Amino acid sequence: MTESVDLGVLFGAGADTKTFLGLDACGDLTTLDAPIAIIGAPCATPYASAGAYCRNGPDALRRATAPLTANVDHFDFDLGGPVFPEAGLRAVDCGNLPFDENDAAGNRDTIRKAVSAVVSRGAVPVLLGGDDSIPIPMIDALSETGRKYTIVQIDAHIDWRDSHMGENMGLSSTMRRASEMGHIERIIQVGARGIGSARASDVEDAKRWGASLFTAHQLDRGGLAPALDMIPDGSDVIVCFDADALDSTLVPGVIARGPGGLSYFQTLDLLFGIAKRGRIAAMDFVEFMPERDIDGMGALSFARVITSALGILARQRATAKAV
Repeated sequence: MTESVDLGVLFGAGADTKTFLGLDACGDLTTLDAPIAIIGAPCATPYASAGAYCRNGPDALRRATAPLTANVDHFDFDLGGPVFPEAGLRAVDCGNLPFDENDAAGNRDTIRKAVSAVVSRGAVPVLLGGDDSIPIPMIDALSETGRKYTIVQIDAHIDWRDSHMGENMGLSSTMRRASEMGHIERIIQVGARGIGSARASDVEDAKRWGASLFTAHQLDRGGLAPALDMIPDGSDVIVCFDADALDSTLVPGVIARGPGGLSYFQTLDLLFGIAKRGRIAAMDFVEFMPERDIDGMGALSFARVITSALGILARQRATAKAV
């Protein structure tokens, strides 16, 4: 037998699924009435040397969930029940935003406006990247709420370069730019490991600003509690998740593979812990590069993390409704 078999049919999945988990589509953000809005953001501010190298990430992550579309309401043992405990808590998929590799400012404005539109409708934006410059306009958009925010960055790199390759809004500068925004009062960074773009001076700048850094090795030795304890109870939290925070044996589809990243269950406990301490106001999942993946394994793992995050968000919204 040499033909490839669509194993999704074993689970009753349809071959024409276009949305994440087969969720309903919402093509007009002005009509959004769901509590969670998934938005694909293929590109923000690319470096000229690489271009929009993660542009295919959002659609690859959607495809990875296709086999589960018929079973999305089944029991999820990682969440203790269905992903969405009730119909009114289901997310919708708002498709991909348009982008132009030669108009970074325009890309940022498109992302900023989309996030603002979602927040104005009382929903939580969940961005699928795309590269790690995408969080900059997402974070910026939340300034319009008048609230103060804690950022929890889950990443193998700390992204505190002021400028890289002549660009100060790129993926190496995400947390530096966030630190300059008046509505960001706290940055907690977990998962750093190996050699990245940060120089010693960048690490010192992060610490001087007040960022709390927890390396992957520290998490492995001391657990997640020290990082989670930095989140004040009841705070508004932005979660910025780079795929390379996960161990590369789980997600090989990243540009900077390396040993020692987070496990899936460490990640799940981290996301549950964040939701227990604060209200998640926005999330992004970036830096997945399907061209670097191996047999779809990374797409499946990262999509599973995103699915769990959606379930955690739905449960948090349910709790908020009950209060």
